[in-house]
Order: sequence, then structure tokens, then C-alpha cells
Amino acid sequence: MAPTLAVSFNDSSDITDFFLNKGNGVKGLSEMGLESLPKQYIQPLEERMCGTKIMSHESIPIIDMSKWDDPKVAEAICEAAEKWGFFQIINHGVPIEVLENVKEATHQFFRLPAEEKRKYLKEFSPSNNVRFGTSFSPEAEKALEWKDYLSLFYVSEDEASALWPAVCKDQVLEYMKRSETVIRKLLDVLMKNLNVTEIDETKESLLMGSKRTNLNYYPICPNPAELTVGVGRHSDVSTLTFLLQDDIGGLYVRGNNDSWIHVPPVSGPL
Repeated sequence: MAPTLAVSFNDSSDITDFFLNKGNGVKGLSEMGLESLPKQYIQPLEERMCGTKIMSHESIPIIDMSKWDDPKVAEAICEAAEKWGFFQIINHGVPIEVLENVKEATHQFFRLPAEEKRKYLKEFSPSNNVRFGTSFSPEAEKALEWKDYLSLFYVSEDEASALWPAVCKDQVLEYMKRSETVIRKLLDVLMKNLNVTEIDETKESLLMGSKRTNLNYYPICPNPAELTVGVGRHSDVSTLTFLLQDDIGGLYVRGNNDSWIHVPPVSGPL
């Protein structure tokens, strides 16, 4: 095991230069042996997760998709979408191997040396469609999020092959291709529930939305988790978002009355 080196930064510009400009990210901060959470990452009290707001008696549905045409499956999907806006699916058709490969590729990217990841920072990236960063707008946010990310926006196979990081591009492309079939089926179920029996081909791309994959990495935090967040509370703007989590946990979905429901890791779901 490598030795832990405790460090301190003289001011906020030093820490910003380290994690942002030099490409070390939050992972670099975590590995430097900080004894306390930098103040830039401490969330306002109203934004922190509060244990009293977590609903232990509620759970997010896990829906078996092995029988897509079963009316009960469609009913379960629509009910979960209306009640929670979130659900997990199993037996969805995306091989477990594909899911595990993209998770491992994510770890491989974030294990790269800082100088390699730095090539994909906003100022240096070969394309606006490939972006490595930490928090989404670190220059503007009042409190930073304890995460690093790689955002990959799909335009074409040729661009992805040429510009995406070699260590993860094949795995992400395969994951996107395999997921697209599932997305189409889910959209079909949800649209039929809205009495739309057929989707106009000219408008299908609008419903499918842009093809973007975000690989998020949440390093070990030096302070109790309630002081900061990996990703703050938010709503996605896309029609559908596929979320693949590892076996660590920490995913929460908002319930009623500003309460939160934990989504425990399950093998193989989306």
C-alpha cells in the first residue's frame, strides 16, 4: 500500500489549481491524505442529506422485463414512472458482461495519471463532445461536488473512435448500442400509456434525445458523508436516463414531502 501523505493548501486558489487546472480532480485530493474536507466541498445545511428524511419503509420498484409484452409489465412501468419517476429493471436484454465491462472501463479511465486525464479538460480536449471535469461548473458553484466525471457525447462512430479515450471508448459504445433497444421499448410502453399508439419516425430522434454517457467517480471522502455530496439533488432534462450503479450504494430518489428513498445496489439492473 502506498504511503499516505497529509497535505494542506494555503488558499482556495491552490486547491483549485490542483484539482482543476492540473487534472488531479477530486480523486487526487482524496489520495493526498486530507485530514478534513476542504471548505469548498462543504454543502449548505439545507442541501445535505438528513437521516430523518430517509424513508426506510419505502422502496423503488424492481421490474422484471423478461416478458416485454405482458400487460402487467407495462402497467408496472407506467405506475412506477408516475409515482416515482424512477424504477429498476432486470432481465432487460443488456448482457451483464457489457455492464461489468463499462464499470471496469470507468475505473480504468480514472486510474490514469493526471497528465493523461488533463488532456480532456475543457481547455485541452480534442472536442467539446469529450469532457473530463470535477463538478459541472466549479467556477460558479457555491459548493463543489465530491466527484470526478468524464462526459461523452455521441455524434458518430468515427468521431467516438477517433476522439474518445482509448481506455474506455469500446466499452461505452457497446453499452450505448445495447441500451438503445431497451430505451426504445420503454418509450413505446410509456407513450402507449399516453394513448400514442405509434411514434412518428420523423420525431423519434426527439424522443430518444441526445446520446450522452457520463462516467462518474466518487473517491473516498475524508469527512462524514453528510457534509458533502457526490451529485447534488437534481432532475434530469432527458426523456429517459439509464443509470448504472456499482455495488457501493449511495443512490437516493426523492419521495413525498421532501423525503428520500435509498436505492440499494442490485446485481444487473438498469
